[in-house]
Amino acid sequence: MATATAASASEPEAEPAAGPKAEGEEDEVKAARTRRKVLSRAVAAATYKTMGPGWDQQEEGVSESDGDEEYAMASSAESSAGDYEWEYDEEEEKNQLEIERLEEQLSINVYDYNCHVDLIRLLRLEGELTRVRVARQKMSEIFPLTEELWLEWLHDEISMALDGLDREHVYALFEKAVEDYICPNIWLEYGQYSVGGIGQKGGLEKVRSVFERALSSVGLHMTKGLAIWEAYREFESAIVEAARLEKVHSLFRRQLAIPLYDMEATFAEYEEWSEDPIPESVIQSYHKALQQLEKYKPYEEALLQAEAPRLAEYQAYIDFEMKVGDPARIQLIFERALVENCLVPDLWIRYSQYLDRQLKVKDLVLSVHSRAVRNCPWTVALWSRYLLAMERHGADHRVISDSSKELEELRSAFTRALEYLRQEVEERFNESGDPSCVIMQNWARIEARLCNNMQKARELWDSIMTRGNAKYANMWLEYYNLERAHGDTQHCRKALHRAVQCTSDYPEHVCEVLLTMERMEGTLEDWDIAVQKTETRLARVTEQRAKAAEKEAALVQQEEEKAEQRKRMRAEKKALKKKKKASGGDTRRADEEEQGEVEEEQPSKRRRVENSSPLTGAVPHGEVDKGLSGTPAPVDVGPPSKQKEKAASLKRDMPKVPHDSSKDSITVFVSNLPYSMAEPDVKLRPLFEACGEVVEIRPIFSNRGDFRGYCYVEFKEENSALKALELDRKSVEGRPMFVSPCVDKSKNPDFKVFRYSTALEKHKLFVSGLPFSCTREELEDICKAHGTVKDLRLVTNRAGKPKGLAYVEYENESQASQAVMKMDGMTIKENVIKVAISNPPQRKVPEKPEARRAPGGPMMPRQMYGARGKGRTQLALLPRALQRPGAATAQAENGPAPCPAVSTSAATEAPKMSNADFAKLLLRK
Repeated sequence: MATATAASASEPEAEPAAGPKAEGEEDEVKAARTRRKVLSRAVAAATYKTMGPGWDQQEEGVSESDGDEEYAMASSAESSAGDYEWEYDEEEEKNQLEIERLEEQLSINVYDYNCHVDLIRLLRLEGELTRVRVARQKMSEIFPLTEELWLEWLHDEISMALDGLDREHVYALFEKAVEDYICPNIWLEYGQYSVGGIGQKGGLEKVRSVFERALSSVGLHMTKGLAIWEAYREFESAIVEAARLEKVHSLFRRQLAIPLYDMEATFAEYEEWSEDPIPESVIQSYHKALQQLEKYKPYEEALLQAEAPRLAEYQAYIDFEMKVGDPARIQLIFERALVENCLVPDLWIRYSQYLDRQLKVKDLVLSVHSRAVRNCPWTVALWSRYLLAMERHGADHRVISDSSKELEELRSAFTRALEYLRQEVEERFNESGDPSCVIMQNWARIEARLCNNMQKARELWDSIMTRGNAKYANMWLEYYNLERAHGDTQHCRKALHRAVQCTSDYPEHVCEVLLTMERMEGTLEDWDIAVQKTETRLARVTEQRAKAAEKEAALVQQEEEKAEQRKRMRAEKKALKKKKKASGGDTRRADEEEQGEVEEEQPSKRRRVENSSPLTGAVPHGEVDKGLSGTPAPVDVGPPSKQKEKAASLKRDMPKVPHDSSKDSITVFVSNLPYSMAEPDVKLRPLFEACGEVVEIRPIFSNRGDFRGYCYVEFKEENSALKALELDRKSVEGRPMFVSPCVDKSKNPDFKVFRYSTALEKHKLFVSGLPFSCTREELEDICKAHGTVKDLRLVTNRAGKPKGLAYVEYENESQASQAVMKMDGMTIKENVIKVAISNPPQRKVPEKPEARRAPGGPMMPRQMYGARGKGRTQLALLPRALQRPGAATAQAENGPAPCPAVSTSAATEAPKMSNADFAKLLLRK
């Protein structure tokens, strides 16, 4: 009242100020006016409750007489403001229009959670106390309220409570609040509010009852339970009675036996408070609780460091508590997790499953099931578990049916469910909310079995079939079974005849059921009709399937022809490009490229250019041949033919690396190493010696003495080689090192090493669109917020550069599903990532040698093209200027193939050319 008076009295001094007002001052005036109006209406409502319906007449008497001075000041201050005080300004009109809109929206869809919250906020802002109470009541009947909403509601009701009846109303609100979720702050408010009613009859017992219930509910809470214990002790200490001292002693001892934060301070406080020495049993319990606290601290600290909703951290905490097996602590950690993850059905299912199998306390079990379906009403599994729990604990049938007119209510519920699916799912999302019409099937079964109303059941099945289900055999057989159980033979026959005409997936099955029924119950005439109809239908189906197969084969052939055409066009373009390049006069460069292609495995383009013979007299570093006198020997810059001979001689003189295939079981093949690695055997030995004793490391060098990026590592024992395979993809000088078994592919051509699965992996995610700068640790921190990450792999190319892709493996499917919903579309360093369940495409099976054909030629084996097919490293036996598009030259795997005997057909395809013909081609512009 004093606040309202001060606000009202101060306004007349502020309003007469001359001069225009700034925008900030106008906003302050509006805010002050709104606060004053709210306080005035609150005072009016409280006075109405206290003084009764005759308050209007009393108010006038008080304002004119020498009554309540404060109220007179408030009335005079409000009257001095004039009619302008109660006029709606633009903000108020806007709020009123928004309130009307929200109320209309709720009349259409009462399950709009955000609409309820916005309506309560606006009504509270406008001071509509009666309406905001009704709005809160309606919302609490449909949804469980959060801790913030309950505390706001309770504070408003406490501020308006005037007498004992109002206090009982607040007590009832507290009881409803503690049922939705277990919240320590609400219990603390409940206990402190009950202390205010200690002067009433039974007030002391009420306070102790509330605090004891609070301790049993949240007293074990590691971080927030301490406040409940301290409030209870302070209350008992305030009662100056000798008998109360023992009560305080008991509270101290009970608290010190429980692992809580700041236990040391509590123990010190007990030592200071107690006049007698602390018993040894209490000290032992205290030290035992401290040891337990150390075990719980990692989980509590993980919760404190993580961000809401902390589902993964709570699940790890739950697993730990389940192993310990304390029912009270298991129940508390489940309740703490559900406060932040109330919309996760799997968490409710796990909690209710634990209560059903372990505790089996009726009131507790049914309460949790009821709260589960209130939080996740869309989950069928929760409803079915709720019904089973009520049946298991012998709940009253009226509680289950929840209606005195069961049949009408049930039909109405089915109708509302179908209407909801049509409006909220099909129209808004363009998807069928119930494609198999399970709801209508259940409705039809109930009508047939319990109501003996087959006419209604047939109407429902007609509606089911008109929704696109008439083409499925299983739907017709479901209808047929219903007619067999509760209908008659005539309707069974009619249903099967319709099924034969409409079914497109498995018509043979339906035809077989029709013939079986006619054989057992029909006449000979019925049998003949059924046979004729089924034969006609199956003949038509066979014809349709043959046409579909032909059409599919034609499409496949068309695609193959298009692919072959694209392949020919690429070959022609490539040949034309080479011809233009050769006609430009750079014949020496072409010969150098041909010389570089002699090597078994060509390095990168830059290395090939560096290793080619220089066009000038410059000598590359490290390639100077010195004579006996130590002076550089002259460099032989001869014609290309001499250079080829020199390269061939170098290859002959180069010692080859021996490899014994009998030692494949103790040898691993290491590849994708950096070409610039100096002394690879020395650098790799410490890495592989961690797996076992290394006998030899044999690196492979090129003809010029450059390291080629792969080597053989031979171990003494086979177990060491198997252990070395775990080093696959390990980073070595910035590149992922490939480690694979040593297998002779000439003897095992189908052998392949592929670490990762190509099937659907529901517990693994595929992440794309990642920024190249994203590290493994950064991505792991993001993924840990949604579950336990077992493995994470960033996809890189052969050079170790990231490709913006990653695979994340979670502990189970539910965590992966949760992560997909939360992470898909997330922005990481200005990149919007995409997240999906890992489903890699099937790897292409290589064509068999018999099925491989050379372009425009006869069938040729794979070995004629080399290890990777027809590649760029072929040695052209014809000058590039004279090559023709499509001219295929057989190549061996690592060099030119031995010249086979030329067939007569091949000889006729390429006519012989004279020297004059060659000269004309070379001189042609």
